[in-house]
Amino acid sequence: MIHLESNFVQFKEELLPKEGNKALLTFPFLHIYWTECCDTEVYKATVKDDLTKWQNVLKAHSSVDWLIVIVENDAKKKNKTNILPRTSIVDKIRNDFCNKQSDRCVVLSDPLKDSSRTQESWNAFLTKLRTLLLMSFTKNLGKFEDDMRTLREKRTEPGWSFCEYFMVQEELAFVFEMLQQFEDALVQYDELDALFSQYVVNFGAGDGANWLTFFCQPVKSWNGLILRKPIDMEKRESIQRREATLLDLRSYLFSRQCTLLLFLQRPWEVAQRALELLHNCVQELKLLEVSVPPGALDCWVFLSCLEVLQRIEGCCDRAQIDSNIAHTVGLWSYATEKLKSLGYLCGLVSEKGPNSEDLNRTVDLLAGLGAERPETANTAQSPYKKLKEALSSVEAFEKHYLDLSHATIEMYTSIGRIRSAKFVGKDLAEFYMRKKAPQKAEIYLQGALKNYLAEGWALPITHTRKQLAECQKHLGQIENYLQTSSLLASDHHLTEEERKHFCQEILDFASQPSDNPGHKIVLPMQSFAQLRDLHFDPSNAVVHVGGVLCIEITMYSQMPVPVHVEQIVVNVHFSIEKNSYRKTAEWLTKHKTSNGIVNFPPETAPFPVSQNSLPALELYEMFERSPSDNSLNTTGIICRNVHMLLRRQESSSSLEMPSGVALEEGAHVLRCSPVTLEPGANQITFRTQAKEPGTYTLRQLCASVGSVWFVLPHIYPIVQYDVYSQEPQLHVEPLADSLLAGIPQKVKFTVTTGHYTIKNGDSLQLSNAEAMLILCQAESRAMVYSNTREQSSDAALRIQSSDKVTSISLPVAPAYHVIEFELEVLSLPSAPALGGESDMLGMAESHRKHKDKQKTGHCMVTTDHKVSIDCPWSIYSTVIALTFSVPFRTTHALLSSGTRKYVQVCVQNLSELDFQLSDSYLVDTSDSTGLQLVPLNTQSQQPIYSKQSVFFVWELKWTEEPPPSLHCRFSVGFSPASEEQLSISLKPYTYEFKVENFFTLYNVKAEIFPPSGMEYCRTGSLCSLEVLITRLSDLLEVDKDEALTESDEHFSTKLMYEVVDNSSNWAVCGKSCGVISMPVAARATHRVHMEVMPLFAGYLPLPDVRLFKYLPHHSAHSSQLDADSWIENDSLSVDKHGDDQPDSSSLKSRGSVHSACSSEHKGLPMPRLQALPAGQVFNSSSGTQVLVIPSQDDHVLEVSVT
Repeated sequence: MIHLESNFVQFKEELLPKEGNKALLTFPFLHIYWTECCDTEVYKATVKDDLTKWQNVLKAHSSVDWLIVIVENDAKKKNKTNILPRTSIVDKIRNDFCNKQSDRCVVLSDPLKDSSRTQESWNAFLTKLRTLLLMSFTKNLGKFEDDMRTLREKRTEPGWSFCEYFMVQEELAFVFEMLQQFEDALVQYDELDALFSQYVVNFGAGDGANWLTFFCQPVKSWNGLILRKPIDMEKRESIQRREATLLDLRSYLFSRQCTLLLFLQRPWEVAQRALELLHNCVQELKLLEVSVPPGALDCWVFLSCLEVLQRIEGCCDRAQIDSNIAHTVGLWSYATEKLKSLGYLCGLVSEKGPNSEDLNRTVDLLAGLGAERPETANTAQSPYKKLKEALSSVEAFEKHYLDLSHATIEMYTSIGRIRSAKFVGKDLAEFYMRKKAPQKAEIYLQGALKNYLAEGWALPITHTRKQLAECQKHLGQIENYLQTSSLLASDHHLTEEERKHFCQEILDFASQPSDNPGHKIVLPMQSFAQLRDLHFDPSNAVVHVGGVLCIEITMYSQMPVPVHVEQIVVNVHFSIEKNSYRKTAEWLTKHKTSNGIVNFPPETAPFPVSQNSLPALELYEMFERSPSDNSLNTTGIICRNVHMLLRRQESSSSLEMPSGVALEEGAHVLRCSPVTLEPGANQITFRTQAKEPGTYTLRQLCASVGSVWFVLPHIYPIVQYDVYSQEPQLHVEPLADSLLAGIPQKVKFTVTTGHYTIKNGDSLQLSNAEAMLILCQAESRAMVYSNTREQSSDAALRIQSSDKVTSISLPVAPAYHVIEFELEVLSLPSAPALGGESDMLGMAESHRKHKDKQKTGHCMVTTDHKVSIDCPWSIYSTVIALTFSVPFRTTHALLSSGTRKYVQVCVQNLSELDFQLSDSYLVDTSDSTGLQLVPLNTQSQQPIYSKQSVFFVWELKWTEEPPPSLHCRFSVGFSPASEEQLSISLKPYTYEFKVENFFTLYNVKAEIFPPSGMEYCRTGSLCSLEVLITRLSDLLEVDKDEALTESDEHFSTKLMYEVVDNSSNWAVCGKSCGVISMPVAARATHRVHMEVMPLFAGYLPLPDVRLFKYLPHHSAHSSQLDADSWIENDSLSVDKHGDDQPDSSSLKSRGSVHSACSSEHKGLPMPRLQALPAGQVFNSSSGTQVLVIPSQDDHVLEVSVT
């Protein structure tokens, strides 16, 4: 809401604004002409002329905001009977003066009466008055703002004055304040503030304005801010006269801002702006190079801080002040700092008190304050009185300074700004040190140092430690002083002379004779020297009992001068873990570092909290451009994660390393003395001879300089070395992943001597195995290594072999060495025969123990050979097992072509090597007469590659009745394809197998005929299937079984046939199997007819025809219900009259058959079936296909392609 205050002033021409008028508060916004004329003659004689003159004057001064008010009085109208109606006067005035602005003429009827007509006229008048006044005010205010902008844009012209412009814009601020628009008024002062600040900055950059010289005059008064007056007219007039100093302008400007902020009820912003103002004024005085007496600016800042605080306290209650300490504590801290500066300047902190020069300076400073202002004269604790009292004596200053400091520390602590509280405490410590009270200063210095260490401020840490060292020296805290001195001696932020001074302090104390000879002062080594790395020799940090271990450490001395160290000691912890003495050198080597170097992380002194744990700086460029022409005004960088980098890291424990480091006492120590540590890196070597097996851990590093001991309490990462005592051991392992039988293979022997010394004549005695040969080579050599795998010697290997024992002479080797040599062994490639049709690996020897590990898939068969070895260091024999794998897998198959028979042998190479096969043979071991095996392989040698197979085929020919079974042995020579000629001959690979019932007894032929009248079979049409079963030989020995029956004319046997189509190409209609009686005579034939239906079009293979022997129920085995001998698990039902009508027997479905068996034949012996061997039945129609064409009425054509 706009609140506009207006005053009515009698019209005078001299009050009208002149050209260039910049006063807005006294500007006549609306001119009103009042008349109560109701007579036409009077109007013509005087009123009209007077109105004309009035309007001419307004036009001459360009004033167009006017209003004519006609006051109507009923009493006058009654006295004059000849007057015209009132509307005629109003109309005349409107016609004469308000021709185009009829709203500029209003009538006020009987203003003193209390009637509805009067009330209406008053309302209309006031409404018009308010409207015209606001319109005029808005128009003139806009014009004023335009003129003000025009004046501001001329600021680059030589004659432009900031003071003049200040008055113009302040006039606008006064108007906004009068309108109660305090925010807009504050904006005007803020713009003036920003404009002046920019000019000062430009002046500092070398671009100065002429009018700034008025503000560069020396400061003669420093009485602080005046905030108890709404307008400080004295300073405003000095600005208007261009006689104000920089402090006067800033004081007046801030007092106006303070008044408006308090009107806006924002007292805490006053405190914030005041702190910024005080700091900016200090910098602006330096930029403008204004002459300021020493201490004058401190007085001005101190008085201003207290003035602002008291002004805020005057408009807020205590609860509000306590809850908003965060806004005012900065002023308290700044006032404390300036009072401290005044105390140091005026000699109020020195030990002897102020001298005459200090007193004269104090008098000059108090004179510059002037007389106390009347508004604070009656205030007991006014800023003026406080400053005057504080500078009056040493005791008064101490009282005021301590009160301010403690209050500031308490405020900072209450709002959680511990860093700022410690900073004020550090200033308080300096004050106590000046007052020779180090016991009071120490607690503040420790608190400040703790805070700086937590946040990583390097330079404040160094400065605070120097003060703390001085304090500890005065207090006689020798141990703490030496610790702080060592930290300062290693601090590179100090000069070289300062570092040498603190280092010499330590050396001087160490060289002094001690009253207590056994007393040691223990200090942390962190500041004295740092452990950089450690190197073991041998590098695996493993040594046997009696061996020598060297440990070389690198210490980086941080002292600025060479330091003579009496001794450097490493305390070692000895432990015997469970079975640790049994650890071998091989085991320990696998668990140790390969290069023997241990690097220690660099210590982050003097920052216990690692700076690496803080997030990285997020810096971004910042550009500020002009909104008018987009030109670059300012540029800089900003940190977006400053809240993460500067957050407080408080810790409950002290961040300084405690001086009371405990010295460990132990029986095992490594010692090196004396040593001179030069600045920088130093190499120190420790030597020790291992005596007792176990694990030794380096725990603590100590360096002694006189009675001062620098201790590294814990060596991290953990550093250990092991001492072992080892028993002699023999280890035998193949050089390849697996040993192959049949070819020479290399085996590595490793002898670990341990504590045993190999003497001349010591040998290994190996018991020979008949199935494995140990091959002797003249050029075999043995290598002797130390436990660190360094070769010490080599010697020729002497091997002597007899029938039962092979002796290997070992070379001479000392204890804790390793002997390595290689031997070649050969395992026979064959294995014992296995019966049946399985894969067979033959071997003639029967006394050997075999272990077959043939698993699923094509895995090589393995055989273990155990060898007993007698070692010179033991009375017991060592038994080792070598596993050999047979590289081949062999299968055989019987092939038929009518009555002709063939034997096929498949050799599959399962190993990763390629072999050359030669001299393949297949012999009949039973030496049957009239039987001949004719090979069909013509090549004498043939390669066989890894994971590949080779096939061998022989044809069986006989001149008389063949035997029922055939015992065969297959043998083939082999050798590795990639190797040269071997020195020994290799035995061939053999495979024995047995072939039974290989003579063809029956020929089965099937044929399908299309329906009558058709040339081809069609899908969906019934076709005729004819099966022809023909006997090829007369009665043989294999026919004599329980299925054979004898009649008067001939022998016969019962067979069962079954037609099965596994490919689902045909549908068998009717019966698909049956039992027949087959004469046992050559060329005997039986025909079976049935109907089948093709399901698909195309060339379809014929259904399968299977033959089984039908064993009757009266056979010797019929009493045993063997489920495996029944087709489909007892799904066959046999007709009782099958002998008389064999073709009429039928097979039922699974369900009906099962029910028949369970009901009709329950408890009776059942017939069984026996499958004929594959070699006794030859299917001459196997592979035959029949053309089937699709039916003509098929909409979907399905074609089977095989």
